[in-house]
Amino acid sequence: MDIGLLIVRVVFGLTLTAHSVQKLFGWFDGPGIGGTAKMMEQLGFRPPRLQAVAAGLVEGGAGLSLAAGLLTPLAAAAFISVMLVATVSVHLPRGFFIQEGGCEYTVALAAGALALAFTGPGALSLDNALRLDWSGTTSGVAALAIAIAGGGMQLLTRSRVPAHISPSIEKSRVVG
Repeated sequence: MDIGLLIVRVVFGLTLTAHSVQKLFGWFDGPGIGGTAKMMEQLGFRPPRLQAVAAGLVEGGAGLSLAAGLLTPLAAAAFISVMLVATVSVHLPRGFFIQEGGCEYTVALAAGALALAFTGPGALSLDNALRLDWSGTTSGVAALAIAIAGGGMQLLTRSRVPAHISPSIEKSRVVG
């Protein structure tokens, strides 16, 4: 079981981290801060450059922390929060399936992070090395509540909700 949890943590965590460096540094054909700021502006997030940096930092921090199994429920909460914002602001209007730009990918990633908040990171984690036992129903429910509050507050700050996703967002779109 511990190896399975390690695999899930590392794959999910490094996936989110990869999206972070796309936003922050333009790596892996990402838009970098400038392109991400333009996307944030088109989605109604203000100020767009600050929002781009914040999104990239939260993704990177949550991804690395989840991969390491450090403060797992908090990392999962940040991860889910980012996926909630991406789902509602970009993907949900396009339906469920990813080939149409839908939300299946972001929902699946959020579900995996939530599962880790409930189960814990396993023995092969920094939480275990530090003797932090944050798992179970309380940890999972707390992570979900924090994620909904954080993502919800972010979504409530949007200055407008676009009627459609512009072609420039589609061209530079990254998950999260």
